[in-house]
Amino acid sequence: MIGQDVIARFTALLGEKRVVTDADDIAPWVSDWRGRYHGAAAAILQPESTGQVAAAVRLAADLGVPLVPQGGNTSMVGGATPPADGSALILSLRRMNHIRNLSPHDNLAVCEAGVILSNLHDAAAAVGRRFPLSLGAKGSATIGGLISTNAGGTQVLRHGTMRALVEGIEAVLPDGGIFHGLDALKKDNRGYDIKQLLIGAEGTLGIVTAAALRLVPAIAARAVGWIGVSSPADALALLRLCEAHLGDSVEGFEVIADDGLGHVLSHVPGTRCPIATRTPWHVLVEVDHGDPRDPTPADRLESALADALEQGLAVDAAIAANETQAEAFWRIRESLSESERAQGPALQYDISVPVARMPAFMIEAAAAAERAFPGTTASSFGHLGDGNVHFHVRAPRGTTDGPAWIAAEGQAINSFVHDAVVAAGGSISAEHGIGQMKRAELGRLSSPARLHALRAVKAAFDPQGIMNPDKLIPRPEEG
Repeated sequence: MIGQDVIARFTALLGEKRVVTDADDIAPWVSDWRGRYHGAAAAILQPESTGQVAAAVRLAADLGVPLVPQGGNTSMVGGATPPADGSALILSLRRMNHIRNLSPHDNLAVCEAGVILSNLHDAAAAVGRRFPLSLGAKGSATIGGLISTNAGGTQVLRHGTMRALVEGIEAVLPDGGIFHGLDALKKDNRGYDIKQLLIGAEGTLGIVTAAALRLVPAIAARAVGWIGVSSPADALALLRLCEAHLGDSVEGFEVIADDGLGHVLSHVPGTRCPIATRTPWHVLVEVDHGDPRDPTPADRLESALADALEQGLAVDAAIAANETQAEAFWRIRESLSESERAQGPALQYDISVPVARMPAFMIEAAAAAERAFPGTTASSFGHLGDGNVHFHVRAPRGTTDGPAWIAAEGQAINSFVHDAVVAAGGSISAEHGIGQMKRAELGRLSSPARLHALRAVKAAFDPQGIMNPDKLIPRPEEG
């Protein structure tokens, strides 16, 4: 545990109002969003500027005090939870919440790390632009956290992950030095791309304090469709048909198992199946147009779906008649994780496989898991266009002690699922990061070359090991 003399040093540096020491105020920030990881911290540092972050990091380096950067604390893998022994302080970026500049002419927004995603959406919309990344936690997730985990979301098919949307970064490195990289240069060949090293580093190489983010034109019109299909293979064929009809205006393409839809209908009031026919699998597609001179996207989507029905790729389909219906369709997708939790204890996996292998994986891996662990049920949903599968294995019916079931079966199921992912040529983390949840599995399944590179980069940036300890980088005994 960090002593009061150390806290006094940070208080003298930052001021009393920027150092939180009350246990009740700290309590909400020492557990992860899922409630699986619980830590301890003697204080939360709340700097309000990049200069204050740099000063705090320099002092931490001088004292050898580890820091856990934190934004909205929405990590799905325990990536922003401090160690349980109280050996680290939390450094919160939530007070750095200003949009420094928003230029519709340059299609850029310069945001501080603590800006909440939904606030950026609103600010961009006010000037006729949008930031094309969205996810269920948009009301609390912050820009710094999204960058540090290379977040994806439902629009990756068209716009890519945060790696594709970040044009520049400002960050404080582990020695307290400030990396000034906000200039959005199209060409820059000065060696290693520090920006890309920091994206997805989960705060282990430095603390992102601001970013220049790419904006795109506001949507002039959109069409949202719900399609019943017989299999994920038909869903993939439908995606290719839609791309042939609609080009790059296909912005989202989600595939959902029917049992996942059933969980939403059972647990989320006001939801209903958008089509009359319940099919084994469902597709949610969104088509967006930025040019008001184009034919309406609904007409073009209707033409594509008519072709799909004629070819037997679709069983039933509906196109939202208005924005209210469109939001209702998306509410089903965004409620999947919530309804899964309400269904009972489960192990959730954020994984990716090559797109061509995703349909077979979704069916075969679920069947294999149910055979290997009798009584469990397995199913999945995901972003079909980029190979991202959200794969769930649920405890046997009647299980009342979820933590006990996870303690008894979790490691075996984790290994089983991750081995299947690797066999399919995939990744054990698609968009949620490694954090502490997947650190040991990364060590078990990674090649010696990958592990050596990860550890070498970490050691070069952070030789004292003070940046977000025990996250992402496997321990020596783990691989």
